[in-house]
Amino acid sequence: MDKKNSHLPGFTAAVIGSGSSAPSAQLTNEDLAAMVDTSDEWITTRTGIKKRHIAKNGETTASLASEAARKALESAGMKPEELELIIVGTITPEMVFPSTAAFVQDAIGAKNAWVFDLAAACSGFIYSLGIAQQFIETGQHKNALVIGAETLSKIVNWKDRASCILFGDGAGAVILKANNDEKGILRSRMGSDGSEWEVLNCQAYGSRNPSHKPLDDPNMIYMQINGRSVYQQAVRRIIETTEQCLADCGMGFGDIDLLVSHQMNARIIESAAKRLKLPDEKVFMNIAEYGNTSAASVPIALDEALRSGRIKSGDIVVLVAFGAGLTWGASVIRF
Repeated sequence: MDKKNSHLPGFTAAVIGSGSSAPSAQLTNEDLAAMVDTSDEWITTRTGIKKRHIAKNGETTASLASEAARKALESAGMKPEELELIIVGTITPEMVFPSTAAFVQDAIGAKNAWVFDLAAACSGFIYSLGIAQQFIETGQHKNALVIGAETLSKIVNWKDRASCILFGDGAGAVILKANNDEKGILRSRMGSDGSEWEVLNCQAYGSRNPSHKPLDDPNMIYMQINGRSVYQQAVRRIIETTEQCLADCGMGFGDIDLLVSHQMNARIIESAAKRLKLPDEKVFMNIAEYGNTSAASVPIALDEALRSGRIKSGDIVVLVAFGAGLTWGASVIRF
């Protein structure tokens, strides 16, 4: 179908700038092989990951988020005081409170914005993007800064081969601005299934396992992951939510110019892309360089796709993610 005739809301939230940040320190597969019983070949064939960036020397979720935000503002040609809303998607916040977004606001000088964090794990950026979209489409705000940022290395058990090989640190950000032509977010869809929380979790410290109470298992301070369940659920949800989101726009898989998926596992992305009938050139992957950076994954990938010229004016781009909660979501965007 003609993409110009697809469904559009009355007012769109257009992506006008992007930025990303990652720590300079890197942990390669060879480095991990010296820490746990694994190898470069074992990790690469099962995940597609070659290295990941690890926060060091005072680097935090807020500092990475702030750097990505500055780059996004520069890309958009905006001043920080022009920002009206900042949302940070993260499950590794700067601290319990105040929000990581509050630290970002202060660091970049966005004195006129109101701010908050959103915890939806790997779907955090997609959830945050959908919320910012609503504020802009309804006319309440003219712009928003949406960030996904994580320092997952802080909650990884470096003795657990099943999980420590997967995760890295980083941040990505986009600037959304009210737009009245055909460009912008056409549709966002989100889903959740709280009954499957045990598939992916980090159980301490919260009200169920408070800091003053001895833990039944000391490993509860780390991420727990059921890899087989994640694989099966992720492929299914990525396909379903992408199909539903496109259908809402009157589109099909053939209308996709680029799929930017959460970079959780190369095999998951490849399996989903095959079932979506997308050739390699229509699927963006950078998991080899970063590993799984949770909420930061999609915006880092989107920023790299934009800066490398993989996205052109008029392209239909689908952002999609799946994570703990369970949570999932997708956004269809015309650039």
